[in-house]
Amino acid sequence: MPTRNGSAVWEGTLKDGKGRMKLGSGAFEGNYSFASRFEQGAGTNPEELIAGAHAGCFSMAFAGGLTQSGYPPQKIETSAEVTIERVGGAFRITRINLKTEAAVPGIEEKLFLEQAQSAKLNCPVSQALKGVEISLQAKLI
Repeated sequence: MPTRNGSAVWEGTLKDGKGRMKLGSGAFEGNYSFASRFEQGAGTNPEELIAGAHAGCFSMAFAGGLTQSGYPPQKIETSAEVTIERVGGAFRITRINLKTEAAVPGIEEKLFLEQAQSAKLNCPVSQALKGVEISLQAKLI
């Protein structure tokens, strides 16, 4: 299996500095700052990148589980909300809320929800983030 990579450069102090993050594949490169991470400033932040990674990983795991159970999905649409808070004097990612809607012909809702829970628990990004509370809302469309 390949190893994936990314990199970041930060210049200056925490509050007044600025940085740039990029993915090793070259698919993304973006600015980040204290304001883009902890306020509503322009740019990206690590939590936003984690949200995208988690939504993508969950969707792929969900598609795999559904297909293995005999119900290949037509479409899975997932969003992730990552919350960062100050806990005990330090910043910490405290929770991630996954929301998914999927079109899966012929599946019963019980099996659909079981497969969604399995994907939430077992996708590699969820496994990497085991110390974070992860919730899931799944809707069959």
